[in-house]
Parts: sequence; structure tokens; C-alpha cells
Amino acid sequence: MTGIVILGAGRWGNHLIRIFSQHPEAKIVAIVDPDADRLQAIAEKFNFDPSVVLTTGWPAARNLPQVEAVAVTSPASTHYDIIADALKRGFHVLAEKPLTLDPASSLELCRLAEQQQRQLMVDHTYLFNPAIAKGREVVQGGTLGQCRYGYAARTHLGPIRTDVDALWDLAIHDISIFNCWLGAMPVKVRATGTTWLQDNAEDWELFPRGLADVVWLQLSYPGSVHVVVHLCWCNPDKQRRLALTGSDGTLIFDEMNADSPLTLCRGRAEPEGDRWLPVGGDRETVTYDPGEPLKEVCDRFLESVRSRQPVEVSSGWVGAQLVRVLAALSESMRQGGQAIALKSVTSF
Repeated sequence: MTGIVILGAGRWGNHLIRIFSQHPEAKIVAIVDPDADRLQAIAEKFNFDPSVVLTTGWPAARNLPQVEAVAVTSPASTHYDIIADALKRGFHVLAEKPLTLDPASSLELCRLAEQQQRQLMVDHTYLFNPAIAKGREVVQGGTLGQCRYGYAARTHLGPIRTDVDALWDLAIHDISIFNCWLGAMPVKVRATGTTWLQDNAEDWELFPRGLADVVWLQLSYPGSVHVVVHLCWCNPDKQRRLALTGSDGTLIFDEMNADSPLTLCRGRAEPEGDRWLPVGGDRETVTYDPGEPLKEVCDRFLESVRSRQPVEVSSGWVGAQLVRVLAALSESMRQGGQAIALKSVTSF
């Protein structure tokens, strides 16, 4: 049984607490959160044994006996210091996305994990969603023909972050899915955004124009596959929809469609004389075995701790690659939408 400390008892931390508290291979040793009232509410909600330490500071938890691993769900700006300290103390780490807000510090954490022979995994939950895994099978199996372009929309009215902009909060989900389906990293990116709510730029070194509320980004992949993504956290029209189009059809992942979240639309254009005519048009639900993605994340993390083998699909190195992509997109926004090449991203 792996002794684990959970840092952060907010919305996502609550989910991890629920899963780890019920997991037969895990034992929650401590929960850390700066809000004492929140800790009390957590203790009452989960009816914890008195042996579980509830503390407002990481220093009070890091020297506790039985601690082998740490799950970090604190704000991204705090990740580097906490994760580095945890790794140096010999703990395995599961980190909420993004790994850090800086490519260099993300790379440093990956190297530190290797030096310490500890597992560093990033909670890119969509990569453990059975619909996404099935979608990769469909794409990689050639069902879509030659992949041509992709598009996605991720909008909702909140939660509105105060530490990162909509790009850093939302884009990583869709980028990780497209990377998974295409089996590649983008080679060129560009982004533009608009800030309405939090434009006091002096408060954020990484976001000199404030925290963008809406972002439009473009990703270019090998093989001339281009992707456009729309992100917004102050739009009541909630969308969680992503699609990849090829020469023979389109694969759609729509989380808002509870009955059939993964759909394949078959169809292509064929020449007839000097015209092109549509052929096909069948629409079918793609089935897969159900499962809770975050539970799979926790299962795989605990397995990696026991086996001392990394979870390749969402290792620290994968997290670092995604941070580099986000940093390039931020740089593009600062430059007014200029394209940023990422030819060296695969050198991680």
C-alpha cells in the first residue's frame, strides 16, 4: 500500500481524495491546503481516520513517516518548488497539468526525477479516457483516410482562473488529444486572444497583456495537418467538442453528447467528370468499454510507483513537451499572433 500526501483540496483535489481514499493500494497520510475551513469540510465529508494529518503547509507533511508519493493539485505557479522538493526527498509525484509554467523548469523536474529514480507523472486525464483511446485506434487504423485538419471548441461560463489565462487553463486538453490521435507533436503554432475581465497586466510576468478570456489557436502538424481551437471561460454556451477530418470521414468527440460521445461520420468527395460529388455520409456511434479516466490515472500512477516504471503516455516528459507548446503559444500571443516554430520539440 502506497502512502500518499495530497497537496490541494480544491475541486480537483476533492476528486483525487475520493479515489485514493477508496483505493485498496493507497493510504492517504496527509492532506495539505492553505484553507483550514476547507480541510475541516474535507475531514467531515470523507470521515477520515484521526491518523490522517490535515495541515495548511507542505513542511508539516513532508517529514511524515509512510509517505512514498505526493499528488500535487495546487496552483501551477507553485508546482516547481513543491515537486522539486518532493523528488529530492525521494517521493514519487503525480502532478496536475500543466507540469509548470516554464519549459526549462519542466525539463529540470524530468531530469531530477530520473536522477532520483522516482516516477513523475502528469495528470493529463483525457489521455486515459476510453473514448480518446478508442479514437486513437480509429485514426491510427486508417479509417479516416489521409488526415487533413482538425477543429475544437472548449467554452463555458467559468471557472475563471486568477493565476493563468484561458490558454494555459484549457488548451492543454485539446492539444493532448490531437497529439494522441495524430501520434505527433505540432511543429508550428500561433495564437491570438482577448482580455476583458483581468487586464491588470503588471500582476503577471507571463501574461503582460492580462489574462486572456478568449483564445484562438492554430497548430500545424507534420503532413500538413492543421488544427484550429477556440477557448473561452466566460461563454455560457458550454462546448466540449473536438473533431479530426480526413479524406474518408470525420471523427468527433463531443463530451456534451452523453449518449454517443464518440461518433464517426463516413464520407468522401469523388470526381465525376469536371465535378466532385459527395459519397457516403453514414454516421455511426463508436463504442468502447466505459471507465472513469481519473481512476485510471490513479491506478496507473500507483502501478508505476510499485513497478518503478514510467507511465509513458503521460510521463513528466510528455508534460514538459506540452508546456513547451503552451509557452510557444503564449509567445505568439505576445507577438500579436506571429507563427512560432517548434521543430526541436521532439528532442525532449
